[in-house]
Amino acid sequence: MGKIKTRRERKDIKVLDKPMTVLRIKKSHVRTKEDMDQTQEHAVPVEYAENKVVGGMDIFVHKGVHHASLQGGRLAGTAREGKRSSKEIKQKKEEMHRQRADIPSGERRSVSTSSGEMKRKIQSQTTNQRRNSNKTTQPKGQKSIKNAGKSVKTGKRTTIKSTEKAVKQTPQTAKVAKQTARKTAQAVKQSMKAAKKTGKATAKAAKAIIEATKALITALISFGWIAVLILIIVLLFGGFLCMTGGDNSSTVTPVSAEVQAYEPVIRKYAKQYEIGEYVELIKAVMMQESGGQGNDPMQSSEGIFNTRYPRKPNGITDPEYSTRCGVQEIKSCLVSAKVKSPVDLEHIKLALQGFNYGNGYITWAMNHYSGYSLANAEEFSDKMAKEKGWESYGDKQYVPHVLRYYTIGRIPNGMGNQAIVQVALAQEGNHGDIYWSWYGFHSRVSWCACFVSWCAEQCGYLESGVMPKFSLCSEGVKWFQSKGKFRDGSYVPAAGDIIFFDWGEDGTIDHVGIVESITKGNVNTVEGNSGDKVKRHSYPIGDGRVYGYGVY
Repeated sequence: MGKIKTRRERKDIKVLDKPMTVLRIKKSHVRTKEDMDQTQEHAVPVEYAENKVVGGMDIFVHKGVHHASLQGGRLAGTAREGKRSSKEIKQKKEEMHRQRADIPSGERRSVSTSSGEMKRKIQSQTTNQRRNSNKTTQPKGQKSIKNAGKSVKTGKRTTIKSTEKAVKQTPQTAKVAKQTARKTAQAVKQSMKAAKKTGKATAKAAKAIIEATKALITALISFGWIAVLILIIVLLFGGFLCMTGGDNSSTVTPVSAEVQAYEPVIRKYAKQYEIGEYVELIKAVMMQESGGQGNDPMQSSEGIFNTRYPRKPNGITDPEYSTRCGVQEIKSCLVSAKVKSPVDLEHIKLALQGFNYGNGYITWAMNHYSGYSLANAEEFSDKMAKEKGWESYGDKQYVPHVLRYYTIGRIPNGMGNQAIVQVALAQEGNHGDIYWSWYGFHSRVSWCACFVSWCAEQCGYLESGVMPKFSLCSEGVKWFQSKGKFRDGSYVPAAGDIIFFDWGEDGTIDHVGIVESITKGNVNTVEGNSGDKVKRHSYPIGDGRVYGYGVY
């Protein structure tokens, strides 16, 4: 009895191994992530884009795993179904074999035919199942993996391009940062310079205040509250100028840096010889003598206090010794002239001219004129030059030359100028020959303007350009107007201002004087050529006869 041949089970239908598939996908994911991490090291500026790509990859991979898992389930089900079909076929074969053993030979043929038809049917069914299985097992999971890989490549290319773009932009970013840093550095330097400048100004102001305090204490002990008040105004105002950088050219000509450098030495010997409150005056003298230059800055070589060096011009070669001798010389002159305080200008002028001519001038001027005047200074110079047979003797303009550097008496607008007022008041009752002859006239003229100019000269204002020298009142007005320093009659003046009058109120300037003070709504004045004398007067503020004021 022949055996029915059956088709052997085919082993070419591959069943998807789910665990292995997941493992491969995970390995692919790890490799992809490592590549992304390496790229990320150079692509910090595009970190956001990278994260987006990696996130997209994770989604694709998980979807691939999910699809592979589902497909694996389907393939496993198909395999189980095929196995069940094989068992059923085997059972049917065995049953048919038993039945065939019981059928007569005539009927076997028909059974065999039926068996052959069944066999063909089974083969056809198996073939159809294989085809369906092949269609079903087309690797959708692999397709998903390919898509994921493609996404990974796309993400990688995007990351690399973004990185390259960021690298290209880096030089530009660095350039901008460098420019910003340079500008910041410049701003810092400017701030440092401004802070340094402010610090220096503040230090100067502090120094001025300290020196003012020292001078005040000395003045308080020696001269009382009037001198203290004047020193407060002058010295603290000097500190204010240092802090604000104000221009004090209209108040006093500053001494040079060389003279300023001698201040500690000047102060040392001024204190030693008990004239500590006259430091500013000593500095003004040194400025006139040498400007602080040379080995004999006080020009003390020919003075009576030089006992170490030859008594000839520039005989002293020790600057400190020169300063010491000069301070002693100034003290001697201050004592001889009976100077009472640093604001006692009339006696200070006598002392100063005595320092230049020698102490003999002080005695002579006191005996003949009761004090200093520019005219008697010229007279004494001519007299001594003639006696000695010299072409000239001393500096006839020494007093105004020194006073242009002397702080006290140079108080600016708003506070008044007491120096010129004190000079003017000291001339009260004098006739005009002193003033018009000083100006250069050989016979009497209307001398009110000559008087004002003379007073300005005594303060050093003509030399320093603070005020003009004028003999016509109209010329004085024109000068102040040209400097922008003229005020009309409605202005409230300060002590020391120059007052111009128009007696007929017709626009003609007829007279000039010096403002002494303002009291009870009145302008008090000192005027030359008033009844041919120097006299004091008073006018209501805003008086129609007042044409205007020259300020400085």
